[in-house]
Amino acid sequence: MKLDRHELARFLGTVGAALLIAGYLRYSLQQEWFRFSKGLLIGGGVLILAAIVLGFRGILGYLSKRSSQLGTNTTVLALAVIAILAIVNFAGYRHHKRFDLTSEKLFTLSDQTKKIVGGLDKDITIVRFSKTPDETFTDLMAEYGNLSPRIHFENVDPQEKPEIAKEYGATHIGDIIVSSGDRKETIEPNYEGPTSEQDVTSAILKVTRKTIKTVCFVTGHGEKSLTDSEPDGYSLVDQGLKKEGYATDSVNLVSSNGVPSSCDVLVIAGPKQSYFPQEATMISKYLDGGGKALIEVDPETDPKLGDVFQVWNVNVGDNVVVDASGVGRLFGTGPAVPLVADYGDSPITRALARGMTFFPLARTASIADKSKYEPQIIELLKTSPQSFTIPNLKQKEVKFDPKTDTAGPLSLGLAATKNLDGGKSARLVVIGNSAFAGNQWGGLQRNGDLFFNTIDWLAQDENLISIRPKSATNRRITLTDAQARGLWWLDLLFLPGIAIFSGIYIWWKRR
Repeated sequence: MKLDRHELARFLGTVGAALLIAGYLRYSLQQEWFRFSKGLLIGGGVLILAAIVLGFRGILGYLSKRSSQLGTNTTVLALAVIAILAIVNFAGYRHHKRFDLTSEKLFTLSDQTKKIVGGLDKDITIVRFSKTPDETFTDLMAEYGNLSPRIHFENVDPQEKPEIAKEYGATHIGDIIVSSGDRKETIEPNYEGPTSEQDVTSAILKVTRKTIKTVCFVTGHGEKSLTDSEPDGYSLVDQGLKKEGYATDSVNLVSSNGVPSSCDVLVIAGPKQSYFPQEATMISKYLDGGGKALIEVDPETDPKLGDVFQVWNVNVGDNVVVDASGVGRLFGTGPAVPLVADYGDSPITRALARGMTFFPLARTASIADKSKYEPQIIELLKTSPQSFTIPNLKQKEVKFDPKTDTAGPLSLGLAATKNLDGGKSARLVVIGNSAFAGNQWGGLQRNGDLFFNTIDWLAQDENLISIRPKSATNRRITLTDAQARGLWWLDLLFLPGIAIFSGIYIWWKRR
């Protein structure tokens, strides 16, 4: 049987297309370019090229017809659309981008996670032990993987691979083990909701930090307690510091005869009683030796730390700051809770530039003599121009008196650095309020970030200074009985009644 050019071209084209499809399918199944798969693709391409050459006249004749031209235009347009979609998908695959439209950016990794994971210098393996993968956690791990190629995640069925579960020390279904080298941290399953970003980032910190630093809280003078879960307590501070990889401890300066050498950062959180002169000397000695301390002093208290403040060129005002701007009403606070949205240029507050912090019952903490250059001091927190000081809270009417009061902006906190001999340096942060970091106020806006950033700066862990993971705002609406009944009648009768009446009216008009 003799084939003419057109039939031969059609035959070669069909065989070539079949070879191309076979080569692609082999690659899809094997996920590797073996020699035979390459041969199929090359052979298919050669046959299709030969078919085009042999049937070129026939192709030109076909394309010269009007119907063929219309079909060709449609085909070209369809191919162009497919090509555009392919390019868009390829660009999306190569350049991953998501849009988080929630007000708190709940589905966007926090600045803290980005800094920690993006700066990893060692591999991190995260293994979740469960028979069925958790899609939410898998998506979270994909976000971590986008930040650093050092993040490796897998879901392991402990029944199929018990040796791996034994190797990592998993004891419960749903355990998540974060490991780096020979260090491991277990995130136990959360049966009330998905595992949070903060839990994962905290575990990564614990397995990558070379040393664990200790934050010591002074006790014995009515200071905030790490074990107090009441609104005024610091139990959430204790939890937050441990999540960031710090150890916490409570110290009594008298019984320990000074600041223990194990303290990397000393915190004095709102003392209600005065310190003994010997204790103030102990604090000064600790700072003179290169120590780092955060001192929070509330209004209408006198901790007798004036000698410490004087050496550090700090003036803690004997006053109460009120904010008459009225902005606090938007957040359910009054004038006795000054709001700060103006921050000094310090690593502590740089990340807070677009946020707000609140200080219930605060006093001023400012530079005593601005002509001095040592120590180096930055005023961190400035109130609004509508704020001012009052002598105390005993006044019946709160109003500005230019004779005794100072008008805003006012400084509520500062950070000081003193260079010492031998290349050492001491750091001190003084804030005229302690409740801002407590259980009641620590979660409001950027209050918690301010406290933890301060600890990070004092501990010289500047790489941790950032905005931390967020939690969803409670947007539930509580209705009264009357409102609930009104809503019931609206849903049951009013809205359906409008629809029924409109239908009857339209039917009547069209009769």
